[in-house]
Amino acid sequence: MIDLPYRSALIIGAGSGISGSLTRLLRAADLPVVVAARNIDKLAPLVEQTGALALPVDAAEAAQVERLFAETEARIGAPEIVIYNASGRLRGPLAELDPEAVERAVAVSALGAFYTVQQAAKRMVPAGKGAILLTGATAGVKGFALSAPFAMGKFALRGLAQSAARELAPQGIHVAHIVVDGSVRAEHRADPPQQPDSTLDPDAIAQCYLDLLRQHRSAWSWELEVRPWVEKF
Repeated sequence: MIDLPYRSALIIGAGSGISGSLTRLLRAADLPVVVAARNIDKLAPLVEQTGALALPVDAAEAAQVERLFAETEARIGAPEIVIYNASGRLRGPLAELDPEAVERAVAVSALGAFYTVQQAAKRMVPAGKGAILLTGATAGVKGFALSAPFAMGKFALRGLAQSAARELAPQGIHVAHIVVDGSVRAEHRADPPQQPDSTLDPDAIAQCYLDLLRQHRSAWSWELEVRPWVEKF
């Protein structure tokens, strides 16, 4: 059994990659886990494998996030670990991007994270305990061409994490931002034979999240960066 100082978890923006690996590790620690996504049908294999509970949410809608926390609390208790993995990805030349699609992408990456942190704080501050982990990306440190909406959302996410950490850490809540600097390995994106471990293994990333959750409060990290050993800085 994996020893963690928390008793329940909620993962928003769940899928088969990092979230799937996190769910398996947290369930191995015997924690009840709620996984939430817009389309929970895709979570059926993960739910069957782990016994996690799947609930629907559109993270860009404040009312839906509020309902998700209320239902999570009713089903497994107030989550002591909250992980935000949702992202709004939109690519294209600046002059050609649809403003409404940009608004939606930024809302998923940034506003959804705010709604999540707000609902988590409402429960964690009175308890004096909790952990909020926000999944960032290279785009939150440097913006790439043809990817302005993703950079906008991820830069905002990083700012939210920094502000929340400074506000909530003195109240016993560990807030951390994880910069995933590279491509995450998937079934449809395997490493080339000539470059093993050139993408991030989602199981290895999940282990880093657990390492953060185990940190003593006298030495909390607010940000962690992970990248493959061959990734250029």
